Amino acid sequence: MPKYNYSALNLSNKKVNGVLDARDEDDLRRLLRAQDLVPVSYSIKTDKHANYRMKPAETAEFSRQLASMLASGITVVRAIEILKARDFAPKLVRVYELLHRDVLLGYTLSEAMRMQGKTFPELLVNMFASGEASGQLERVSEKMAVHYEKEHKLNSKAKAAMTYPMVLLIATVGAVFFLFTMVLPTLFEVFEDDMELPGITLFMMWLSEFLQSYWYIVIIVALVVILAIQFLFSIGKVKYYFDLFKLKAPIVGKLVKTIYTARFARTLSSLYSSGIPMLRALEISATIINNSYIAKQFDSVITDVRNGQSLAASIGTVDGFDKKLTTTIMIGEETGRLDTMLESTAESFDYEAEVALDKLVQLIQPVMIVIMAGIIGTVMMSVMMPMFDMYNNMGI
Repeated sequence: MPKYNYSALNLSNKKVNGVLDARDEDDLRRLLRAQDLVPVSYSIKTDKHANYRMKPAETAEFSRQLASMLASGITVVRAIEILKARDFAPKLVRVYELLHRDVLLGYTLSEAMRMQGKTFPELLVNMFASGEASGQLERVSEKMAVHYEKEHKLNSKAKAAMTYPMVLLIATVGAVFFLFTMVLPTLFEVFEDDMELPGITLFMMWLSEFLQSYWYIVIIVALVVILAIQFLFSIGKVKYYFDLFKLKAPIVGKLVKTIYTARFARTLSSLYSSGIPMLRALEISATIINNSYIAKQFDSVITDVRNGQSLAASIGTVDGFDKKLTTTIMIGEETGRLDTMLESTAESFDYEAEVALDKLVQLIQPVMIVIMAGIIGTVMMSVMMPMFDMYNNMGI
């Protein structure tokens, strides 16, 4: 069983720290209460080297290979031994070494995975625990492989959608910097000192001189701004409102809702069909969505379901999901095929998300080109306007 570091209060209201073996967090709280201790905080005791967080592609490959070896009659211990001998990155090899060590010590695979902290996604750990309990670890591994392959595919498309505008932005910044530091200074020398210049030209001349003299300040300011933005997004309240903004933003908001709905439906379907209780499945699904605004609403959803309200009615109150999800869940509850309906809905939303991402890329491309052309055009206009005035004054 995993070991938990805990901090608790005893009957004298004094803080007590210690380590306990427990199957899960509920078991830990039960053990502490048996000792007349009130838990304050706790965390899984992890190996000092187990600090690697597996990516969706790596998780998918792990699940796929495990399922394949289990189907061939290979034991879990032997399967992990084979995996750790593969030519993976050193950090990933270390993950498999720790898994192999703990499984040899008698821990189940899910317990060994949980002992590595956040290396493995919580969803995967819970699904493997369910598969071990039901004797269907091979089937669960195959299902998780498909799940994380889809997650990786969707994430890759989302990154690809952002790569193109980022490349164009970098190219635009590079072109503008080259113009202001190398090209424009030479052109500005043509203008006479007593010549009356347009405001836009005067601004460009000032900006050119500033970039030539203080380019390092621009770089420092840019880095400070980037670090400041990262710090702000690490603050819970800021992230909460940014997550809300993503859902309400025009054009992008609908795409984000589709992605979140697909992710939630797929996760809940996997958990529920594997025999995990609905309340626990909802708790895990809320953390998988990766949106604090939506996750916060699940406190009331879980309370409503616990009090006997239907899942469809409870999910219908969540602001951030496509309304089609509520209808699907309602039909699934009425027909007794909730897991099948959720899986079908997830497939549908996965497809819609891919189509929406493709449309977003098609929209971003011309917008970025227009912005780039506008910047370059403005710079060139600031040079050409006074030149035309010079030619007119010379009678050319």
